[in-house]
Amino acid sequence: MSQTISMQPTVKISPFGTTPNGDAISSYTLTNNQGTQAVIINFGAILQSLKTQDKNGNFADIVLGFDDLESYLTNPAYFGATIGRFGNRIGNGQCTIDGQTYTFLQNNGSNHLHGGAEGFDKKVWQAETVSDENSAGVILTLVSPDGDQGYPGNLTVKCEYHLTNDNQLQIKFTANTDKTTVVNLTNHSYFNLKQQGTMLDHLLEIPTAKLTPVDENMLPTGEIRDVAGTAFDFTTAKPIGQDIDAKDEQLKIGGGYDHNYYFDKADGELSLAAKTIEPASGRVLEIYTTEPGFQLYTGNFIGDDLSGKGRQYGKHAGFCVEPQHVPDAPNKPMFKSTLLTPEQTYTSEMRYVFSVVK
Repeated sequence: MSQTISMQPTVKISPFGTTPNGDAISSYTLTNNQGTQAVIINFGAILQSLKTQDKNGNFADIVLGFDDLESYLTNPAYFGATIGRFGNRIGNGQCTIDGQTYTFLQNNGSNHLHGGAEGFDKKVWQAETVSDENSAGVILTLVSPDGDQGYPGNLTVKCEYHLTNDNQLQIKFTANTDKTTVVNLTNHSYFNLKQQGTMLDHLLEIPTAKLTPVDENMLPTGEIRDVAGTAFDFTTAKPIGQDIDAKDEQLKIGGGYDHNYYFDKADGELSLAAKTIEPASGRVLEIYTTEPGFQLYTGNFIGDDLSGKGRQYGKHAGFCVEPQHVPDAPNKPMFKSTLLTPEQTYTSEMRYVFSVVK
């Protein structure tokens, strides 16, 4: 009778290059007792690699990304990045906070996108490692000064990654400010559970039946729409690509799926956002969040010039499920507020849960 010897979860620190400003960047490799492995770098608090088993026990990296720091310095697709201060779009690059209008860089047409040209994905974070018998982790911290990218308040942010022995990668955000500001943090990892080609044949299930449709500027109109009977209905699992080319005005505007799904649930409740199965490998990914929604993005604008990890990327090379508040919430009072006051602490948690089906 063979004996299974469990391994203590580990964290390995390695050099990952130097920024043009001379900051030494490190990678933090988290490994659990199943052999699952997540690699985080402290530039952009980026999830650089995530290796999970298929149904035959073979490990492969299921997130898109690059092999070197130089590529992450630009990272036009935001591969694996921690996004802040505000994930997604703010219309016209403006919002009003406490009666004062703040103006941000318009880096997506007339919109302000993902915190600006030097958002949290372009910052050097401080890191410390943690581990116990059940998990391995890295805790990254950042102080975003008052006026950073146009945002008010000194914001202290913490991003925690914990890889557990039951094959969960948990990502926890907290933030505090000394002046009222807006905060909407997320992770922008792209998944391809078969590690090659497109992800259009992945089976996707989304429990929620509600969507916030967008206008021609990709901003929510303020409506909450039922998805039943439309191309956006994933309440029963179907291939991501099954209806992606349907004659639907919303798909035309987004160039595919690039839309916010909306939950009716209590604030802070951790619930299933999406479940994906890749039939050939048997890999299963479930994504949980405490946020009131998430952006489904099918990599409609991934450039053919992007490559890494031994493969060429391009349109639909991976998909994102980005837990967050509704885009442009600072200008849409009908949605839950993204304001953070000095008396409050911002908290958000998401989990990637891995398994296989035979």
